[in-house]
Amino acid sequence: MIEHRPFETLGAANHGWLDAHHHFSFAEYHDPARVHWGNLRVWNDDTIAPGTGFPPHPHRDMEIITYVREGAITHQDNLGNKGRTEAGDVQVMSAGTGIRHSEYNLEDITTKIFQIWIIPTHQGDAPQWGAKPFPKGERSGHFVTLASGYAEDTDALPIRTNARVVGATLKAGETADYPLGGTRKAYLVPAIGSVRIEEQTIKARDGVAISDVEVLRVTAIEDSEIVLVDAA
Repeated sequence: MIEHRPFETLGAANHGWLDAHHHFSFAEYHDPARVHWGNLRVWNDDTIAPGTGFPPHPHRDMEIITYVREGAITHQDNLGNKGRTEAGDVQVMSAGTGIRHSEYNLEDITTKIFQIWIIPTHQGDAPQWGAKPFPKGERSGHFVTLASGYAEDTDALPIRTNARVVGATLKAGETADYPLGGTRKAYLVPAIGSVRIEEQTIKARDGVAISDVEVLRVTAIEDSEIVLVDAA
């Protein structure tokens, strides 16, 4: 099953400093048909003005992955972690028993991110944070695992859930396969460009909910950068 969710059908809230679009129910946006996809709970497409951001606020019992599309985001938390994650790179925060953090765009340009929340497999662990650069050249022409709850994915940032976050950059005309497996669910969003999946054209920032597919085949219509969550 391939369900195309065009960008213009997403929930939206423009706060001036923050222009947010929601692939799933979030804050004031609620759609009973779009509450979660497997253990994937949130996929927000956020555009953050220079010198603004999210002041300190708490989270718990959630795996929160931030993929930076443009600009950079600076994280600081009550554990003493501080880090700047720039375009193409990923940060992971396992909220665990509770963490308080801020995220600011300290750049002089607009920052654009995907923020992805995945429900953890179990609760009660101490919170943790990490970030990692993922040069686009390493995922050119194929999918690379960026964050994973599986021990065999040793190069990925760890998350505490039965899921993977993967990315790929494809030149126009290139095809990449992802072995999903018929019992798994996937959610795919092109950060830039456009792709074709089973004769459907998926444009930048559109979402695609995928299930009952053994091997997902993605073909780039133009040069594209893709993010996908493989969910339980």
